[in-house]
Amino acid sequence: MTVMGPFGVSVRDPALEAEVQAGLSAVEAGLVEATKSDVPLITEAAQHLVRAGGKRFRPLLLLLAARFGDAHAPGVVPSAVVVELTHLATLYHDDIMDEAEVRRGVPSVNARWDNSVAVLTGDFLFSRASTIVAELGAPAVRVQAEAFERLVTGQIQETQGPRAGEDPIAHHLEVVAGKTGSLIAVAGRMGALMAGAPEATIEVLARYGELIGVAFQLADDVLDIASDGTESGKTPGTDLREGVATLPVLRLRELAERDGAAADRELVALLEGDLTDDGRLAEALAGLRGHRALDLARADARDFADRAGRALEPLPEVPAKAALLDLCVSVSDRTR
Repeated sequence: MTVMGPFGVSVRDPALEAEVQAGLSAVEAGLVEATKSDVPLITEAAQHLVRAGGKRFRPLLLLLAARFGDAHAPGVVPSAVVVELTHLATLYHDDIMDEAEVRRGVPSVNARWDNSVAVLTGDFLFSRASTIVAELGAPAVRVQAEAFERLVTGQIQETQGPRAGEDPIAHHLEVVAGKTGSLIAVAGRMGALMAGAPEATIEVLARYGELIGVAFQLADDVLDIASDGTESGKTPGTDLREGVATLPVLRLRELAERDGAAADRELVALLEGDLTDDGRLAEALAGLRGHRALDLARADARDFADRAGRALEPLPEVPAKAALLDLCVSVSDRTR
């Protein structure tokens, strides 16, 4: 059995492995070309995260989705570049809002330069993505525009927080579906669309993409607490420090409210306090790492990965389907 991809996805077909690896190499070249500018600072800042690497999860999924049609259609690789450029642009903007100092194991652009350079570079990446997608036709432009609307809506919903009487966990899952699931759904949809797959197949792959995207982000919620930063490429506890209530925190609050255990209430109080102090942040991380709320969040991530796998049931039993199912397992394994 051979292996490919950033998540160690098992590929049972050597021909598929070779094809997808070739596709990823073409995407990588496309990203470098798309981030060039006549202004040296723009090129340097735009290529900062491209050259830092990354999982390329969205291009990988898009290339696998294209296997359900003509995988060599001319729009497949450019659409993968569009999706990854859009994702990269959101990272530049996210790091500004989070005041993050590290991204993918290197200094964030806002830390290396400043917020102005970071936000404008993100805008530059969005503009390059728009230029490329315009060449792919009106359906592709519509898919990209709708996804961008969902991305922005999800970010605003996160900033606003749950409405009075709204379940905080349901609100968080809606935010995640908008901020993360929507663009990964685009990867599934765009790959199948550009490859000329049947409409029913396109819808299946878009649904799969959204579910695996939510699972991916929930796994990141867990990793922000459970990892040492090697896996996520970010400083552990970044979300906690910024007061972002991710799923493990929401599960803790739910348990504290339901059961009223004194230790849980104390941990909630710690999390709601000032975590800019490294000692308090370390104490909060230690408390969550040993708490069953983290296990509940792990189970939630695995549930969405399982649902993504079940969404693929209507598709034919081909090597690309097996690889997409393996992605579900790999995303689940990230939470361990």
